[in-house]
Amino acid sequence: MDKPLDNDAMPDFAMHALLPHPDTPESAVRTLSVAVERDGARLWLRYVVGGDMEAIAWPSPASPEFTDGLWQHTCFEVFVRGGQGAAYFEGNFSPSWEYAFYGFSGYRAGMKPYPNATDPGVALDWHDDQFGMEVTMDLASISPKLVAQDWTIGLSAVIENTEGGKSYHALAHPGGAPDFHHAACFALELKA
Repeated sequence: MDKPLDNDAMPDFAMHALLPHPDTPESAVRTLSVAVERDGARLWLRYVVGGDMEAIAWPSPASPEFTDGLWQHTCFEVFVRGGQGAAYFEGNFSPSWEYAFYGFSGYRAGMKPYPNATDPGVALDWHDDQFGMEVTMDLASISPKLVAQDWTIGLSAVIENTEGGKSYHALAHPGGAPDFHHAACFALELKA
């Protein structure tokens, strides 16, 4: 599932727009979208941010390892629910190369970190007005039963600007404060 980092070389992949939460607009971000491909338990994502790259607070490079609290700064996320159950999985990916995986038994319940999950493959590319991050992960290392299940997923991002403000982007938002764990955010279906 190796994919090129050049957007022009990917015409077959539909881009799913991430919408800013109405209470947290961000002038530095013009567009934010994600391409998605599933192959069994492997999930490939390409997040693309268009806008003023210098106005976004980008985390400093670090070792590619499990790191808690990535969502507190610029971070890209995926939520995966397998089958019809309430349990779901969360992945956080920082432009610093750090990542985190968590499992939940239900809505924000029973959180369990997965520090020993297979490291995701991450690739970054930068341009004057665009940033791209590709992530490839094997969810079988978290739950082997995900291989045979249909998935409902949520795609999201936290963008921090250089002045410390944050905007929250997702496929869909529930009413009220930003909440990527809410069922309304699980807006994309991927068949087994």
